[in-house]
Amino acid sequence: MMTLNRPVAPLARLAIGSRAMLSTASYSPLESGPGMSMPPGFDTKKAQLTRLSPSSPKAPSRVSSLGKTMPPGFKAHVAELGTFVLPDRVTGSVGDRALGKALVDAWRRDGIIQFAMSEHQRKLWADAYAASRRFFKKPHAEKAACVDSQSYAGYIASGEEVTDGIADYSEIFTITKDLDMAEPRVRAKWPCHGPCPWPDIEMKEPMERYNENLGAEGEKLLQLTELGLGVEPGSLTKYTRDGWHHTRVLRFPPRNATNGKGKEGRGIGSHTDYGLFVIAAQDDVGGLFIRRPHEEEKFANWEKSAAGLKEDADDWYYVPPVDGVHTVILGDMMQYLTRNYLTATPHKVGLNTKERFAYAYFHEPSFQAVLKPLEGGCGGMMQDKSERAANGIHYGTHFTNMFMRNYPDRITTKRLVAEDRYRLLEQPELRTMN
Repeated sequence: MMTLNRPVAPLARLAIGSRAMLSTASYSPLESGPGMSMPPGFDTKKAQLTRLSPSSPKAPSRVSSLGKTMPPGFKAHVAELGTFVLPDRVTGSVGDRALGKALVDAWRRDGIIQFAMSEHQRKLWADAYAASRRFFKKPHAEKAACVDSQSYAGYIASGEEVTDGIADYSEIFTITKDLDMAEPRVRAKWPCHGPCPWPDIEMKEPMERYNENLGAEGEKLLQLTELGLGVEPGSLTKYTRDGWHHTRVLRFPPRNATNGKGKEGRGIGSHTDYGLFVIAAQDDVGGLFIRRPHEEEKFANWEKSAAGLKEDADDWYYVPPVDGVHTVILGDMMQYLTRNYLTATPHKVGLNTKERFAYAYFHEPSFQAVLKPLEGGCGGMMQDKSERAANGIHYGTHFTNMFMRNYPDRITTKRLVAEDRYRLLEQPELRTMN
């Protein structure tokens, strides 16, 4: 029986996602193993997954229709994911621990999870989506003026971002921490610190409201992840005080209306993201592909770029748009902290026959944080005794490296180099969290 995308009946505000059901690009179902086992101490009669039969007249199988949103020219499986429902707050209850374990299991299995938007979040997403469409319709000169030479915030034209040496067709507005010119870190010329060059209040206000809400969701996800990994509370959230959270508001042109700078049909090349995780929303057009975790695939993007990894391989999974959900994929710093127990998810974006809009919020450590692998938990992984683990990873340096690599010709990169700001990253005050 093919299982459709399904909300889960709550138990103590808990939803448990089951094994993702997959189909091939030709839309025939793959064999699926048994679903996730129920955590001990739960009454299965009170925590049943809501399952819809494909023969049901109220819910016909959607595998074919979802697969048809895949961009042309791509070969991939089609993923249907179980939907989690996050609690209003995390208390460390038995239900929270079970949910945390389910999230970790899903990330280890599928490389991605999705959770249901509340009605309030649906409204926030709708407002941000409308603001995004208004912005990208502006004349190029107006958009191009939204650039700051100190931060990497602002407009990024199609073809300006580079992944694995190839221009991407994504058109982006990046929102970083909006710091006034009088702010001490800006005055001290810390790399990447500066104002966010908003075009107008009509874009700023809905984006800030949405980001504030996603920040609260990000903290809940981190708390649940701590429970799921079996580590001490605060092991992850201690790094996100004054977190360097930021957002990429994205537009992708139709595949037949590009500027010829990049690779045909490719919106963004294969890559991993640099922080803890990304909470994303997408419209109904479709274009996101991910790779599920592979034990044989070893990469560490903080040591050597993972850009371009297996970009043309056959075993990618298409993540079709589903109304009313956020998706969450893991980044480099979560992989490093958990000693590869959780791994960053390689992903890419294909261009479709229509323009596509997406919103990606990055929940990140403090720019000043020096991260070190977690102690205990993580499935009993052996503690990392390497020199890298002993010294840790300075997130600010990792972030700066990623943006300098992606935007070698941007005014921000040129000023950072010309003023020798990079050397400031070694100063103790940039490596000490307040």
